[in-house]
Amino acid sequence: MIDVVILLWFILTALSVIFVVIDIRSTPASRVLKWVFILLVAYTGVFGAFLYVLGCREPLPGTHEQYVAARWRQVLGSTMHCVAGDGIGILAGAVISSVFVLHGSVEIALEYILGFAFGWTIFQALFMRGMAGGSYTRSLTSTFIPELLSMNLLMAGMVPMMTLLRSLIAPTAGPDSPSFWFVMSMALLTGFIVAYPMNWWLVANKLKHGMITVRRSDLANTGADIAKATSAGARGGDAAMTQRMDMDHGKGKPVPAVPIMALLSFIALSSGLVIAWLVMAS
Repeated sequence: MIDVVILLWFILTALSVIFVVIDIRSTPASRVLKWVFILLVAYTGVFGAFLYVLGCREPLPGTHEQYVAARWRQVLGSTMHCVAGDGIGILAGAVISSVFVLHGSVEIALEYILGFAFGWTIFQALFMRGMAGGSYTRSLTSTFIPELLSMNLLMAGMVPMMTLLRSLIAPTAGPDSPSFWFVMSMALLTGFIVAYPMNWWLVANKLKHGMITVRRSDLANTGADIAKATSAGARGGDAAMTQRMDMDHGKGKPVPAVPIMALLSFIALSSGLVIAWLVMAS
């Protein structure tokens, strides 16, 4: 029965990816976010396609800015950017761990390190450096804390689910097995859900970007996605505004304070690791 479920999952995932790859070409979103959505759908299948249609796909011509201005859609953009980037490193860590027979805490640590490194240095700091005036160094600094907090919650949800599903359906499956990739898909989907509230706080306090609208005229005038992007204001329900994307770090104190949220993120991560350990020990 589980083999049928896995087969159906991958068939729906393939169809979902094909749909998004074709349809997103006409969506006036940042080029980076377009690739992010494609990766997210590859990870989460039909659920990712559903989120694309509800959260980013322009319902009528010229309405994307207003459509993505809703806070929950802004947070969706933030969360999927985290999962897409971190997910590549996490999957690389899972494959390496399987090939070299690394288990338990060693595998989890490798997935965390690779996921955070790839998500932070490439998907956040490099691809979104336009938000820091084009400076990669400044972008590394401004995105470190948001990426750390989001990554902690992603792993807090992902690790227990990965451990549980492996124990139930794929205890010895490697990268050459569909079960391996099904488990990782479900784990990343769970991590996405758990990371969403933290990204809500990050977006609400202007520590992280949300959805970004880019019109053809913007690209023609600037030659870049981010420098003159049309961004939906990250204030739930407000109309979108055209502005140079800038994270405005330090302009206003986040509530609760960053150290408190950092502590909560590590508590959540620790809780996830404890749950995973209990599953492995049972």
